[in-house]
Amino acid sequence: MAPRIPLPGREELDEAQRAIWDRVVAGPRGTVIGPLRAAIHNAELAGRWSALGEALRFGTSLPKRLSELAICVTGRRWSSQVEWWVHARTAAEAGIAPAILDAIRDGKPPVFADAQEATIYAFARALQQDGRVPDDVYAAARAAFGVKGVVELTALIGYYTMVSMTLNAHGIPLPDGEAEPLTPPATGLFELPPAEPGA
Repeated sequence: MAPRIPLPGREELDEAQRAIWDRVVAGPRGTVIGPLRAAIHNAELAGRWSALGEALRFGTSLPKRLSELAICVTGRRWSSQVEWWVHARTAAEAGIAPAILDAIRDGKPPVFADAQEATIYAFARALQQDGRVPDDVYAAARAAFGVKGVVELTALIGYYTMVSMTLNAHGIPLPDGEAEPLTPPATGLFELPPAEPGA
């Protein structure tokens, strides 16, 4: 898909936009990618967006592999090609088993040996599928991650929902030469099956 909006490089930006661009590049992301390529059209929005994203991706109490798993569940629900392309690789590097990522990508029930990973999947899946979280799933997440962790997890899922919608709406492309990793449904959002009990 070709982008639906201009995706300017740094040299095409005004002074306020360049300041945000440089701040993003100097931060933990190291590059302007994904939804920030759209948000940069409004410098104030891009600055606030970047700060929120950095706080949620790099500054929560959740272990990286669990944050990345929640992001992958969200990206798959929305069939967000760029989000999946970035975060499935990061999730694998952080310790999520390839078989789990393959199952989520393909719409098959993932099998979790790790209880915390199973809890993250159940929470993210419920919130994405139904817009709410059942009491037992919420209680398991709160017991595993505490009040702070469950608040952070919910915000992370909400933020990456916004990311997915932005990437999809504006047709933000994958890097040149990269094939789309996801097959989206013909209509609607992708169905996420419940996990199977771990071995």
